[in-house]
Amino acid sequence: MRTLMLATSAVAALALATAVGPGHAAPAAAADRPRVGIVCTEGSGGVPGSPVFDLTTRTGYISLPDGNTAFMWGYSNGFDGFQHPGPVLCVQEDDQVTVILHNTLPDRSSIVFPGQDQVLANGLPTTPEVDGSGRATSLAPTAAAANGTITYSFTASHPGTFLYESGTDPDKQVHMGLFGALIVRPALGADHVYDRPDSAFDTADEFMVMLSEIDPYQHQAVEQGKSFNMNTYHPRYWLINGRGFPDSIADNDASWLPTQPYGALASVYPADPGGGTPPAVARYLNVGTEDFPFHPHGNNGLVIGRDGVPLAGPSGQDLSFEKFDVNIGPGQTWDVLFRWYDAEGYSPQNPVPVTVPSMANQVIGVFYSGSPYLGTKQTLPAGTPTLNQCGEYYIISHNHALFQITSWGATMTGPITYMRINPPQPNQCG
Repeated sequence: MRTLMLATSAVAALALATAVGPGHAAPAAAADRPRVGIVCTEGSGGVPGSPVFDLTTRTGYISLPDGNTAFMWGYSNGFDGFQHPGPVLCVQEDDQVTVILHNTLPDRSSIVFPGQDQVLANGLPTTPEVDGSGRATSLAPTAAAANGTITYSFTASHPGTFLYESGTDPDKQVHMGLFGALIVRPALGADHVYDRPDSAFDTADEFMVMLSEIDPYQHQAVEQGKSFNMNTYHPRYWLINGRGFPDSIADNDASWLPTQPYGALASVYPADPGGGTPPAVARYLNVGTEDFPFHPHGNNGLVIGRDGVPLAGPSGQDLSFEKFDVNIGPGQTWDVLFRWYDAEGYSPQNPVPVTVPSMANQVIGVFYSGSPYLGTKQTLPAGTPTLNQCGEYYIISHNHALFQITSWGATMTGPITYMRINPPQPNQCG
């Protein structure tokens, strides 16, 4: 059967994912923000073609799947409260981008923009800061501690998916949460990843998979103003879009996660097997220290670019390739197109050619519709809970380094999400 039946015990944890970090207001959620998919932050100032972003460093707390919280640093949009990860900055190719960093932390800080050329800091070419002995102390000019400000600018000349992150003491500041995603949309249009016709995607199906990690002892030391020996660094939590499962499948701006605004659920419709339906796109980013072999079940992904560079030969030939495990290295970004086909077209009129076990012999998860057929619901045994709305499928996607889908030993948490397959429209989902 193609319907994934998740064990009830794993998803029942949704009811427990209500812990909120103390003392920090969440950024206000705009009414038009999508419930699933990428939430773009547009420039709040400037003129068309010259967006301006204000990013403020903040401290705050996030909720973790085992009931703990973690003290974090982060970039907020404008002068909003703390959020994790930082805002997804969306710009157009050839935009003249300005990012003003307002640093409220007790340490000086900076931002670097990997993949962007000729970045300026306060109008001068960005160069590392060095101490009196010539040792580099920051990869970029810094904003002073306790309310320092610095302005970065660059031309977004390369479309694709990029990270932005602190360039100052990265072992501390990036691990503490000073990072976010930068999406540069190509001149060909917002429905393309690159300036190539074969990079087109459905703009309603654009998703982010940002993978990160936490060593709680480092975060505790920073919160208490103590030093931390990086030789003892050992992550115990791994996150997707700043959340662990099951919180990862909740909507964007879920009310019980006021400082973790980004969900990771992918929600798509079956594609036209003839190829007439544009694919979805997943933008993968790795902010951790190890490879993340992310493993979306149910379909292969077509890798079309890495680190903002389309996979093309010197004459423009297509060098994209299919991948079942997407192995994102530290600091890398991958752009991956994907579709889900109803290949067999099974239905009550075209039943699966096997005997479906009786309900007594099934493990019934809370997303199961009672039927193996897309768009069909059947009566479940009395007392069986279900969150299935209209016979949709749920197919798991997770980090395939299985020791990383834990939260300090709590298994089946961490960087796990689902692809939800909706029945063809019109349907009962609304």
